[in-house]
Amino acid sequence: MDRYDAVLVGAGIMSATLASLLHALDPRLRLLLVEGLEAPALESSAAMNNAGTGHAANCELNYTPQLDDGSVATEKALAINASFERSLEFWASLAELGSLQPDRFLHRVPHLSFVWGEKDVAFLRQRHRQLSAVPAFAAMEWSTDAGEIADWIPLMMEGRNGREPIAATRVQRGMDVDFGSLTQMLLAPLQSAGALDVVFGTRVQRLKRCRTERMTSGDWQIDLRSPSGARQVRAPFVFLGAGGGALPLLQNSGIPEAANFAGFPVSGQWLVCQQPELVEHHFAKVYGKAKVGAPPMSVPHLDTRWIDGTRSLLFGPYAGFSSKFLKTGSLLDLPKSVRISNLQPMLQVGVNNLPLVNYLITQLRQSPADRMDALRDFLPQAREQDWTLSVAGQRVQIIKRTPDGGRLQMGTEVVSSADGSLAALLGASPGASTSVSIMLTVLERCFAEPLATAAWQERLKALIPSFGHDLNADGDGLRRTRERSDALLGLAG
Repeated sequence: MDRYDAVLVGAGIMSATLASLLHALDPRLRLLLVEGLEAPALESSAAMNNAGTGHAANCELNYTPQLDDGSVATEKALAINASFERSLEFWASLAELGSLQPDRFLHRVPHLSFVWGEKDVAFLRQRHRQLSAVPAFAAMEWSTDAGEIADWIPLMMEGRNGREPIAATRVQRGMDVDFGSLTQMLLAPLQSAGALDVVFGTRVQRLKRCRTERMTSGDWQIDLRSPSGARQVRAPFVFLGAGGGALPLLQNSGIPEAANFAGFPVSGQWLVCQQPELVEHHFAKVYGKAKVGAPPMSVPHLDTRWIDGTRSLLFGPYAGFSSKFLKTGSLLDLPKSVRISNLQPMLQVGVNNLPLVNYLITQLRQSPADRMDALRDFLPQAREQDWTLSVAGQRVQIIKRTPDGGRLQMGTEVVSSADGSLAALLGASPGASTSVSIMLTVLERCFAEPLATAAWQERLKALIPSFGHDLNADGDGLRRTRERSDALLGLAG
């Protein structure tokens, strides 16, 4: 039976990031990556499957909810922005080392928020007032002038009713990230160095703790199956980074912490345009205001996005419901995940989130004409023949058990065993954009002892110079970090 230092399940951006960090910190580590599909990054890390890319809270209004006193909560936006800077910083270091080619996965694209109607204009004004007062968002521009906004997003202003109040904010230092391409680039040098074995078309059948005289106490035994047959491997550490598929694997592990979680799957669709005259006329990621009850992945946005190297426009996502936990999953995924420990939280979440349930039902009933009406809120002159419908990725929102039942939890969460031998990533947005910060959390929980050594600290700070510093509390440090990242990633200017 082969023994590895770590087994990572799911060949997406999360496992690729963790593998890159572990190899950089200790090149002697022997790593195994297990993927059920035939290539890396085909599920949530694929460009078409991301609900959004380059999340830095520049324009995503759901990261700054309005409070009862009319102000907005900024804590989440600040945390996400700092996390995205960590990602850029790490990628910049790898680019400096020659491991990454930034122009193959990273493009600078302005990030805008755009709203209409007096209520939403007032909300966006307050958001801009608060965020532009802190260094992370000091460059955020604000406008209610239709002419100026037309300079920013000309395609969206063509044919728009001039009587309705509108407003927009713009951050010119925004990004589009092709996480599929990035994942492949992160994995390639590790495989070439012989540090990472990758098996495709292989699924985890069972996770079991090994406590026999012949095996190291505490190792995990991982039973694998592929078309060529069954195989067993063992490792002292396992990471479950399989997107929506992480929850069933976490439950399979039997760790007590798994009993606290269930999943709520949300599907999605995009309208995609690759007409050159339209694509060239819109260069921005533009987010609007979510409808009441809409999950975060369903905040409407019109994106400039690179898909397989081709610049395109995406609008959506239109939410829906499927009991699958992965785009390539099974309709039995949700029912198979029900346990005695998570049944009550699931039922309570259903009762307490009726607006969400009603929203999903409405989305499922949408006709092509309904979808075009939603698009015309953004592009008044949109023509149906210019757009095609495409299936987006599958997301599994977290349902977490609480003392009084359960709650639907947006975002991501690292779930780890008490001894740090296993970790899983659950949840969705902002996800991939904050992958480096999330994997640093995994290191802190599961590799605390080596992480505290001088050798690991020195290597980590070489890769992420601001590691250990609060960028939101250090304006000069944030400026230096951004200047370094932009220079190394070819984003300056």
